[in-house]
Amino acid sequence: MSKTDFTELKALLSTPKQIAIVSHKSPDGDAIGSSLGLYHYLVSNGHKVDVIMPNDYPTFLKWMPGTDKVVFHEGNEANAESLINAAEVLFCLDFNTPSRAFGLEDVILRSKNVKVMIDHHPQPDDFADFILSDTSACSTAQLIHRYAEMMGDKIPNKESGECLYTGIMTDSGSFRFPSTTAETHRIVADLMDLGVDNAEVYNLVNNTSSEHRLRLLGYCIDDKLNVFSKYGTAFISLSLEEKKRFHFQKGDTEGTVNYPLSIEGVCFSAIFIEAEELIKISFRSIGDFDVNMFARTHFEGGGHRNAAGGKSDLGLQETIDKFVGLLPEYADKLK
Repeated sequence: MSKTDFTELKALLSTPKQIAIVSHKSPDGDAIGSSLGLYHYLVSNGHKVDVIMPNDYPTFLKWMPGTDKVVFHEGNEANAESLINAAEVLFCLDFNTPSRAFGLEDVILRSKNVKVMIDHHPQPDDFADFILSDTSACSTAQLIHRYAEMMGDKIPNKESGECLYTGIMTDSGSFRFPSTTAETHRIVADLMDLGVDNAEVYNLVNNTSSEHRLRLLGYCIDDKLNVFSKYGTAFISLSLEEKKRFHFQKGDTEGTVNYPLSIEGVCFSAIFIEAEELIKISFRSIGDFDVNMFARTHFEGGGHRNAAGGKSDLGLQETIDKFVGLLPEYADKLK
């Protein structure tokens, strides 16, 4: 049977099962929103469900219903791994390869459960028994809504709806990105019919910054923004010392990489953030420049055409120098 035919899965889940949900490292709004949205849906159908994340996530996402149920692998390895191994069905959400669930890759691949991958990133690995993959979808959360329909169900309650709305809103850039479609808005209408307050969700995600986070954003734009008009490119960098100066917390630079794209003529943006052992990089673009390809080719990363991530084992300045040195190679595409 085709991996995209969910008939057997529907039959399997017609009776209560032990289920685990896993998403990627450094989970974002879509990873958490899709996972918790699916959690509430499955629980409403009588299943026992555990949600496992490789590591912690920002406080501005911790208001979502069910966040207290999330088990972190980092610092709690034995328990998290036992939950995955005990599951009869394992849902892998918002990642296209097990390596993105850093630290859980071997556990996922060795576990004997039925695996279901729901994701919207390109070039998915063939590791799951059932696959719902659509790169045209703005978010994995949108695909959870589609999955429920494929099962002959609807999203059951406001709690699930709030989580899915968060995933859709954050991964679509508050419905600004080209991946936002008529289907996206129809799904959002369904979620609002469940009682989801769109203004409240937006405020909880975007308007609960600490003073330090806001000052850090100002510093990034005023002091750390570098613009290469010749190549339609701009970037921001943050060192460990600068992060310490602004009392950096996980998620404090979320969305910062998008601001340079508001500059007229800039179509490619990057942010380089120094961590203890590597440089974490986020890439964004508008138009036709493929940052997924750029990240895969040069920085051991990947993602979507207009939004991707990468990493570097070089020092911060060496990584920046490498990036700047690559721009002439792409001059014809950065226009």
